[in-house]
Amino acid sequence: MIKENPDDLVHDEQNGADENAAGNEKIVNAEEAEKAERVDLPAESPETEEKPDEKKEEGEKVVRDDSEVQAEEEESPESEEEEETEDNELPPVDYSGFSKQELVDTLGLLIENRPPAEIRDDVERIKSYFYKKLRHEAEERKNKFIEEGGKIEEYKSWVDPLDDRIKELLGKYREKKNDYNKIQEAEKYENLKKKYDIIDKIKDLVNREESINKTFQEFRALQNEWHSVGVVPQSSLKDLWENYHHNVEIFYDYIKINKELRDLDLKKNLEAKVLLCEKAEELLLEPYPVNAFRTLQDYHDQWREIGPVPQESKNDIWERFKEATSQINKRHHEYFEKQKEEQRKNLEAKIALCEEVEAINLLDIKGFRDFDERAEKIVALQKMWRTIGFAPKKQNNKVYQRFRDDCDAFFEKKRNFYADNKEMQLNNLQLKTDLCVQAEALQESTEWKTTSDALIKLQKEWKEIGPVPRKQSEKTWKRFRKACDHFFNRKAEYFASLDTSYEDNLKEKLAVIEELETFEPGSDVQTAFDKLKELQRKWAEIGFVPFNKKDEITIRYRNAINKQFDKLKIGDEDKSILKYKTKLDNLKSNPKASRKIHNEREKFFAKIKQLENDIVLWENNIGFFAKSPNADTMIKEVEEKIENAKRMIKTLEEKVKMIDQSGLDD
Repeated sequence: MIKENPDDLVHDEQNGADENAAGNEKIVNAEEAEKAERVDLPAESPETEEKPDEKKEEGEKVVRDDSEVQAEEEESPESEEEEETEDNELPPVDYSGFSKQELVDTLGLLIENRPPAEIRDDVERIKSYFYKKLRHEAEERKNKFIEEGGKIEEYKSWVDPLDDRIKELLGKYREKKNDYNKIQEAEKYENLKKKYDIIDKIKDLVNREESINKTFQEFRALQNEWHSVGVVPQSSLKDLWENYHHNVEIFYDYIKINKELRDLDLKKNLEAKVLLCEKAEELLLEPYPVNAFRTLQDYHDQWREIGPVPQESKNDIWERFKEATSQINKRHHEYFEKQKEEQRKNLEAKIALCEEVEAINLLDIKGFRDFDERAEKIVALQKMWRTIGFAPKKQNNKVYQRFRDDCDAFFEKKRNFYADNKEMQLNNLQLKTDLCVQAEALQESTEWKTTSDALIKLQKEWKEIGPVPRKQSEKTWKRFRKACDHFFNRKAEYFASLDTSYEDNLKEKLAVIEELETFEPGSDVQTAFDKLKELQRKWAEIGFVPFNKKDEITIRYRNAINKQFDKLKIGDEDKSILKYKTKLDNLKSNPKASRKIHNEREKFFAKIKQLENDIVLWENNIGFFAKSPNADTMIKEVEEKIENAKRMIKTLEEKVKMIDQSGLDD
């Protein structure tokens, strides 16, 4: 099988290939000079070859046989994602529903009863499904361990006995595969011998004295026999095909085959090669470069089998096939270069994680809290590690072992620290037990706000206390949590029962608003005033409403009551006092109103003090105004100011009194 390098075209981009092409041209010229009418079999540009035992990087590999590709793919688990099972006559078995035991048993039967070449895809899929199930079970065990109170750093991986069994079977499969490959290699050399025997028989045909028709039939039989012989060693392929084509050319010259028959044969070969060119060009649309590259190798094998084409079309058809080959090789090369770059970046990211863990290990950690914080950090780094893809194959295992050793070193240090601090853990146990007692004493309380704050404070204290002995840890925590949950469940049930009363309160307050909005004060101001005060009192006595409706109905109520007060023919001071009472009634449902009301009360006192000082000043000034020409006018203005200030003081004092009676300033 021809494996091509995108930087090093399979056929004639190297100097050696150019020299072969020149040699072929010389043969054609010599034959044309010898016989002008003969149609020659063109010796196409030979493919550059590579010995099977040569070791090159992925981008340099040109020729590899099937066994090399197979062995290389099986050695690299990271390349499994690039493979795709070839189409078989029967659909592949679906192993996804098999249990692990069934997968192992099936694998054993396959290895025991079928050749390695026929079960390669089955082995890979069985192995993939087995380890997916194994990883899934391991993850479930670990999650269960954590849910039961275990810590991730103390978890020990579970070993499935079936894992050893499947490894044993895979080892047996590799041994059978190696034996099979050895047999295949021996068969290749046997096939090589058979093909050289066929070449010798073709050579012998030119010495026959039989009829041309019979000789030609024997030649066709030898060609069919040639094509029926299997693959040969890659190292001998070039010389074998050159020898074969050379003797075929000699045979065609010898029998002087009919030109029309010869042209028809060449035309059929040309049509077959045009079809191969089209198939190769279609591979440029294949989304997976590796699949396209492998299919191309089959096309190259078919190309060699087809035979010569008309001389005038030989170079054009080959250039077309070579161009498609070059582009497919280039995509293949770029794919692996991109993969190498991604793996290089993954390696850098993993090295950085190793360095972070190593930096933590260098710290002088002396407290439980510090150890817990560092442990959480390392667990986060481990999760991050699992999100990073493979590093280059040569460094992947090494960097993983480095990271694992660093993590193990930290958790070993943590375990030793905890083991050396048992006395402190016992003291922490006593502290947490005391918190349990306090929580249990509060769990039946109906002081919802005060008790909630107290329990939250206890929970914060719990977090501040370090670890306790492992045997008592879960039991103590459940005791504390049970007491807290009991109280908060009772609180939730209580407030849930209030929901219906909130809806009733909403209906009552809406009724008050509707009564306000439809109220007509009439001509009796005092009666209307008393009615509005009664509606205010009624509003204040109604309890809480649903939170999402509170602001809406408060605004509606305030607008309605203010509108009615504005209709009344009463003094501005009375209106101000009534409106302020409405404001206080509305604030009673706001738990955060206390600070705001307190600040207003302080402002009212400050304003009263300022007005009293102003009154004293204005009264003193009246004595001075008596001596001036315009004394009456100025005295009148000052007296009005004094009266207004006194009314304002009265209003402010009434508002302070209302604040004190409401209890909002407590």
